[in-house]
Amino acid sequence: MSREAAASKLEPSTAERILEAAEAEFAAVGYAPARLADIAARAGIRRPSLLYHFASKELLYRAVVERAFDELGAELIGSMRLATGFEGRLDALIAGFAAFLELRPGLAPIIVRELIDDPKHDADASRRGGGHGRTIMLERVAPLLDMVEAFIRDGGSALLRPKLPIRAAVVQIAGDLLLRRAAGSLRTPLWGPGEHARMLARIVLFRDPTLHCP
Repeated sequence: MSREAAASKLEPSTAERILEAAEAEFAAVGYAPARLADIAARAGIRRPSLLYHFASKELLYRAVVERAFDELGAELIGSMRLATGFEGRLDALIAGFAAFLELRPGLAPIIVRELIDDPKHDADASRRGGGHGRTIMLERVAPLLDMVEAFIRDGGSALLRPKLPIRAAVVQIAGDLLLRRAAGSLRTPLWGPGEHARMLARIVLFRDPTLHCP
């Protein structure tokens, strides 16, 4: 194998560099203010090269969101497969989600921005460019919520609070992790030090959380 071929196996492709740069840019400034020229500069290429791979900002944004959630789904499934028992898999699921958000710091701000900017109820949202990926979010988030809800309902039925709205509980736990990650420097002043997601999950989900403290 030539030196050039070996190097190409180690370096990310141009498309991957563009997606990474775009995720960082959309997270930093939002959809509308993001400029393809700035994304190209982050990726170390020129704007025409970016357009060769992604013909518009809209297609690039879709690719960023779809890629992130496809990889998140794979991470969650992989995390649960490494553990045994319901509580072990629940811990692995939460840890996997938290770790993914830490490794992909741009994802939480993108999700939070999409959640709060709804063009149907906020006339300024369209002007700001918010809500642009809501359809994509639904396409990717709903199946992940279905998977986690089914896992908790089937695996933890003997431990759960009676009449627990499982999906709402899952969103509450995931939403706390998302907001905490998106808060940046406000994380510790607002949430305090340490990681509490596993304990909070038990308080929210379990009939008797004192028996299942991590």
